[in-house]
Amino acid sequence: MTRPRWTLLVVCLATFMLLLDITVVNTALLDIQADLNASFTDLQWVVDAYALTLAAFVLTAGSLGDLFGRRRVFVVGLAVFTAASLFCALAATPLALNLARALQGIGGAVMFAVSLALLAQEFRGRALTRATGIYGATIGASVAVGPLVGGALTESLGWESIFLLNIPVGLLVIAATLAHVTESSDPHPRRLDWPGLLTFSAALGLLVFGLLRGNAEGWTSAAIVVTLTASAALLVAFLIVEARSPEPMLPLTLFRNSTFTGVQLAAFAISASMLALFLYITLYLQNILGLSPLAAGARYLPLTLVAFDVAGVVGAGLFGGSPRVLLTAGLGLVGLGLVLMRGVEAYGSWMTLVPGFLVAGAGLGVVNTVVADAALKVVPAERSGMASDINDTFRQVGVTIGIALWGALFLAQAEDTIVAKAPATVGVDAAMAREMAEAASSDNLDLAVAALPPDVQDAMTQTAREGFVGGLNDILLWGGIVCFTGALLALILVRDHALRAASRPPFALDPAAISPAPAARAA
Repeated sequence: MTRPRWTLLVVCLATFMLLLDITVVNTALLDIQADLNASFTDLQWVVDAYALTLAAFVLTAGSLGDLFGRRRVFVVGLAVFTAASLFCALAATPLALNLARALQGIGGAVMFAVSLALLAQEFRGRALTRATGIYGATIGASVAVGPLVGGALTESLGWESIFLLNIPVGLLVIAATLAHVTESSDPHPRRLDWPGLLTFSAALGLLVFGLLRGNAEGWTSAAIVVTLTASAALLVAFLIVEARSPEPMLPLTLFRNSTFTGVQLAAFAISASMLALFLYITLYLQNILGLSPLAAGARYLPLTLVAFDVAGVVGAGLFGGSPRVLLTAGLGLVGLGLVLMRGVEAYGSWMTLVPGFLVAGAGLGVVNTVVADAALKVVPAERSGMASDINDTFRQVGVTIGIALWGALFLAQAEDTIVAKAPATVGVDAAMAREMAEAASSDNLDLAVAALPPDVQDAMTQTAREGFVGGLNDILLWGGIVCFTGALLALILVRDHALRAASRPPFALDPAAISPAPAARAA
């Protein structure tokens, strides 16, 4: 096999592995909860810790590749990700698991950040277009098969296996990279933007912490008010730092282009809605409907198969037409799909979700394909690596904030429903309602109601289940509203002429300008 094909193979394997770990854990969460005695908030952090560090470090990691060599940094990222996967499998407490997941995210960010630059150094022209098409299909496939793979591994080998699988794959990819991928760097690398990294990471971390703890601590409590205020102040500081930095990790001037801004907001909207809501839909399938991990993962097949097929049709250009219209329509379909999923019941059937799955799957296929293409074409070719990293950042920030925000709204609605519908003889207050809501979310409901008088246990079980589905129906509606808002913004901001003017393959630089150490990620 030729060197370019080896490069494509290792990049796709690494990308598949790191993105699979965003969705693969969803169907394993209940087994993790049972083994580690994790709370509902702990389960949210299992997903969010990974997405948060992936979002925080991907922009900085691109600069590291320019500075120290892309192959070297890619291998380091692989090694960190592989070691962190082992730590995840060996974790004996929720805190240990979530710290290991955060370390996984750092390794994943490093790999993700240099992937396109590694492809750009080996492929040119049409060959590069085909390579990036395969790379994009790999991204779609990893998201599509995540729930099913997670369910199959968890049910057959235990939840630890979803992390242990990364170890042999990671070691093989490291060996292949060292043997077959050439080194490259940027002769004029960007400096590391440490002030930007620190302010952005701290702002995002505090925001997520505040959203996850708001219900438990009280939204007007001093701790939550201080946390969210500090997050807002750090976000403002980040924007000031980036505006004044000669080499910012997030060049704010790019956002003067309304099409660039619209594409990033579309990526944020799809991630903060549909991708973040996978967690809560999976909890419904397993906790309320009682499905096994494998059965829950299989229930996503209508959505994932439609998304994959539609992505292939859109990617082949068979729909033609306007990227602006496609993006708007895709987000609208996802929003409609989420609204159609509403109406799930405490003792209902998963078939209630199917119409929404089919419609949302079609929208996902459209949006993911158009965003991936437009994120690169909307900027000059020499900035396409940075544009890709910015787009990845908006996606992961969307997942991170979405999971935390929906969790807060979900628990608030569930608590209100439980207080309203609980038997009067029980005397349910807000604290008890929150305990019941979290028990229903963490598969601990039987244990929670066992402490109540026997004559009200069945009624409280039903009330807690109704609280869960009330919260889920509420956040499905809000997720749909986020998508509809994203569709409107895409319609207003995205301009087809901005994409047609830049209609060229990603990284399609003048061959004479590409040396063995190309500046593919130069700002």
